[in-house]
Amino acid sequence: MDFNFVKMNKTFAEEIAYKWKYEEKYSFYDMTDDKEDLQDFLDPNKWENTYAVLDNNDELVAFYSYYFKKEIMWIGFGLKPELTGKGLGEKFVKKGINYGIEKYEYDKNHIFLAVAEFNKRAIKLYQQLGFQTIKKYDQKTNGGIYKFRKMKKVIND
Repeated sequence: MDFNFVKMNKTFAEEIAYKWKYEEKYSFYDMTDDKEDLQDFLDPNKWENTYAVLDNNDELVAFYSYYFKKEIMWIGFGLKPELTGKGLGEKFVKKGINYGIEKYEYDKNHIFLAVAEFNKRAIKLYQQLGFQTIKKYDQKTNGGIYKFRKMKKVIND
């Protein structure tokens, strides 16, 4: 499967927000579970660095967001629920990192991401890709406080 990045639009954002429902503990990532996150995700003024990801058939399969804090790139993304756990994660995450580096002409030597502590499947993948945990913290989201980790990947030696 190829991953092709296109600008986020209303149709894609609404499909992700309202139709993507994850199973069991991963329902934590359902957009409708946090009203503030939902509102932000659906706000066209916040799509400048957010992309819908399409497959070879132009079907929506994922999204990717890039944030910059003190000039350091942070990545956030989601894969369509029925595609998770199928071995696509490594290729998808790498493709998104490379896309962001090229798109933004990013020349710093590392990037960050944040992940919920319970998401062992994702953490294992990120570690395989060279991310290391640098901090654990509590994050207010989805009506509660949850454990998260900040992970760093060195990209340019």
